[in-house]
Amino acid sequence: MKLPRFFIGLVTSLAMAGCLFALSPSGLPEGKVELFLLAGQSNMSGRGAVADLAPEDAAIDPHVWALNSADAWQPAVDPLHWDKSATGVGAGKFFGRIVAAKEPGVIVALIPTACGGSPISTWTPGGYWVQTKSYPWDDSIARAKRAMRDGTLKAILWHQGESDSNPTDAPLYEERLTDLINRFRKELNAPDLPFIIGQLGRFDAEGRSWDSGRIEVDRAQRAVADKLPNVYFVPAEGLVSRGDKLHFSTASQKIFASRYAEAYFKSQTAR
Repeated sequence: MKLPRFFIGLVTSLAMAGCLFALSPSGLPEGKVELFLLAGQSNMSGRGAVADLAPEDAAIDPHVWALNSADAWQPAVDPLHWDKSATGVGAGKFFGRIVAAKEPGVIVALIPTACGGSPISTWTPGGYWVQTKSYPWDDSIARAKRAMRDGTLKAILWHQGESDSNPTDAPLYEERLTDLINRFRKELNAPDLPFIIGQLGRFDAEGRSWDSGRIEVDRAQRAVADKLPNVYFVPAEGLVSRGDKLHFSTASQKIFASRYAEAYFKSQTAR
């Protein structure tokens, strides 16, 4: 049986990742480790098609790692998340590659914790999300603390709000997001931790305009970024869906990642 070029490249890259670096007892390569928590719902988890990845984007970057479902480090490979069977390509690995390229010698370690469909109300202590049979807040904090044994937490990347874009929850979103950010910073003992908010997808050109709920969530996210220190709002202008008018395509996730990275670098120069 002839193996696909993608599979051959993946195996080769994995072998290279193991050969290029000596691994520390943590399971990560030796070096300065910078951690990034990926949180929110499906557009952070990623629903882009893996088959749409260019070979260079699918390849292993030995400087970019991710915490897997067993809480062990492995080279970052899309999909990073496992919340639902539809999980695909998100912004996480693209983001990690950009950061690693700009910071030679640094190991970027991603902490996937997003849960598809989860409303912000489930991102509270004890909150349970039936679709993923998980506790979004509790699980994200546990995984962050486990990862922080091996590196320094540098930022949280957040994309969420579609599930709150309704008449009941949208008016409460600003208060709930403010509370969420404050809880993350307090629980992780990082009062100035950068928090980067990705804008909801606006797919007007594809025939889906925002309703009042999405407009309100967008307003709330912008307001929180304006009011809280070291919180950044990343626009999704010009991005397209994978065809479902809800989830970003693989190509759009790559662009989105560059915007997340731009906000992150801004947070570092602002200090």
